[in-house]
Amino acid sequence: MQVVDVAPIPTSLPKMSRLGDLLVAGGVITPQQLEEALTYQRSKGGRLGICLIRLGYLTEDVLHSVLTRQFGVALMDLSESAIDPEVVKLLPRELAVRYQVVPVRRTGNVLSVALNDPNDVVLLDELRFRTGCKIIEPLLARESQIREAIDKYYGTPKELELQNLLEDMPQNAESDPESLQIVAEEEMNLDAEALKEQSEEAPIIRLVNFILVDSLRSGASDIHIEPFERELRVRFRTDGILKTVMSPAVKLKDAMTSRIKIMARMNISEKRLPQDGRIRIRTRLEGKIKEIDFRVSVLPTLFGEKIVLRLLDKQNLMFDMMRLGFEPESLKKFERAIHKPFGMVLVTGPTGSGKTNTLYSAITQLNKPETNIMTAEDPVEFNLPGINQVQIFDQVGLTFAATLRSFLRQDPNIILVGEIRDLETAEIAIKASLTGHLVLSTLHTNDAPGTISRLLNMGIEPFLVATSVQLICAQRLVRRICKNCKQEVELPPHAVLAELGFEPQEIDTLRVFRGAGCKICNGTGYKGRVGLYEVMEITSEIKEAIIRNATSVELRRVAVENGMITLRRSGLQKVRDEMTTIEEVVRETVH
Repeated sequence: MQVVDVAPIPTSLPKMSRLGDLLVAGGVITPQQLEEALTYQRSKGGRLGICLIRLGYLTEDVLHSVLTRQFGVALMDLSESAIDPEVVKLLPRELAVRYQVVPVRRTGNVLSVALNDPNDVVLLDELRFRTGCKIIEPLLARESQIREAIDKYYGTPKELELQNLLEDMPQNAESDPESLQIVAEEEMNLDAEALKEQSEEAPIIRLVNFILVDSLRSGASDIHIEPFERELRVRFRTDGILKTVMSPAVKLKDAMTSRIKIMARMNISEKRLPQDGRIRIRTRLEGKIKEIDFRVSVLPTLFGEKIVLRLLDKQNLMFDMMRLGFEPESLKKFERAIHKPFGMVLVTGPTGSGKTNTLYSAITQLNKPETNIMTAEDPVEFNLPGINQVQIFDQVGLTFAATLRSFLRQDPNIILVGEIRDLETAEIAIKASLTGHLVLSTLHTNDAPGTISRLLNMGIEPFLVATSVQLICAQRLVRRICKNCKQEVELPPHAVLAELGFEPQEIDTLRVFRGAGCKICNGTGYKGRVGLYEVMEITSEIKEAIIRNATSVELRRVAVENGMITLRRSGLQKVRDEMTTIEEVVRETVH
C-alpha cells in the first residue's frame, strides 16, 4: 500500500463529526456554499464532500486533508497498490459498486477497505456483517481510483456481460488445434439449412447483438471480425484507430458469420465470393431509441470469411460546417464555391478522412425547394430528405458514367458524384460543370495541388480542368484531446517546433496539451475527431499555372502565395487551439 501526501489545511479546525460544520468552522467553505451543497445533495444525491467538489467549492485534495486529519485515516494510492484477488472476493461486486468501496487487505479478523467517507458508520457495520470480519479499518482513496479499482478487480459491466455470453456458448468442440482444424474442414461441407440452424442458436444471436450494440456504446466507426488459423479476432475502429475488443472461440466462426449474413440478407451458402449487404437495427442506448444502419462487407480469406461492418449513424453526421474544423478563411472560400451556379468542387483525401460528411454538409446547406439535387453514390450511406439519391450497381450497367448521362436529362441544378474513378466519369462531370450545373465529387489524392495532376494524368485537357474546377478541398481527420483528462505538458524544444512549421512568434506563446487517459476516453487521451482542411481556390494565377502544365510543387507554391492554408498549417492551428496533439498532426500531415 502506498500512502500519498495531501494538501495542507488550516490548523484551527475543531474536532467535530459533521463534515459540513467542520469545513465551515475551518474557513474552507462559507455557510452559503454549504447550504447550496446540501440543496444539491437533496436533489442529485451523493456524499456531501463529492457534491462540494462538483460545485467547485472544494478540491479533492483539501477534502482528503480534512478527512485524514479529523478521523486519523491514511490516504492510499490505489493505482500503485496490488490487491490480493482472494481479498476482493470477500465483497460482492454489486455492493462494491453501490457503496464505492474496495477491500484491499486482510489480517486475521481485520479487513482494510478503501472508501471515500471514513465516517459512514452504517457502511462500516454493513461491511462487518457482509464479510464476517470483526474490525473494518477504513482507508481513504480518491473516488476516481475506487471506480477504476472496481473495474480492474471485478471486471467492467461490458466484460461481465461478454463473459456470461461466452459461458452460454455450446461446449461441443475440442480445444486442441488439431480438432479445431478438423471441425473447420467439416463445416465447409455443411449445407445452407445446417448453417442457418447453427446461426439461430440463442447464444450466437446474443453474442452478435452484443457486438453490434457494444460498437455503438464505444463510439466505433467500423467492426472487423477476422478469422485466423487459431484465433477469431473482433476489433473496433474508434477515432480512426483499430483496437482488439474480444477473441471468441474459433469454433464460433461459421455460426457468427452465418448470423451476420442472414441479418444482412446475403447468401449464407456462398463462401467463395465477396458479398455486400446492409443491416438496420433499433436499440435503446442511454435512454434513447436509436436506429443504426450497418454496411456489411464479407470477403473470403485463407481461414474463413472476414467481415467488416461500417456504422452509419445519421445522428453523428455533423451538418454544421462551422463545427467540422474549417479555419474561418477556408470556410469562406468553400461556401463561396458551393454557392456558385456552375463549376466543379472536389473533396479529396484517403478513405475514412470525412469526405462524405463534408459533401453531405454542403448539399444539406444547398437543399432548397427550388433546387433539384441528384446524387450518384456507391454506396448510398445516408438517406437525405429532399435529395434524389441513386445507388450505383455496376453489375447491371448502372455505373457512375451511365448515371451521370441520365442525370443530365433530369434537369438537375446540383449533381453529386460519389467518386471520379475513370476518364469517362471525369469527362461527363466536367461537361456537366461547363453547361450550367454545380458538380460536387471526390478523388483519392494526397493533397489539393495533387488533384490537378491526377485529372491531367487521367487524360483531361489542361484548359478544361482550369475552366471547370472552382475549388479543391483536401482533408484529414485527427483525434481530439479528451476534455475530461486534458492537461498541459512540457513544450518540445524550439528547434523541433520550428522544424514542424511553427513560426518563431507562435512558439513564444504556444502551450501544448495532451490527454492523461481516463475512463471516458478508455485510457487513450483522445475522444472524437476534428478535420484538417487544405482549401485551394482556383484563382487566375493557378489557372495560368494549370494551362502551362505546372507541377504539383509549383501549383502548391502559387496556391500558398494566394493564401491557401496547407494541411500541416491547419493541423498546427488545431494544436494552438488546444484541440489536438503535435503527434496527431505529424501522423496525418507532411511539411
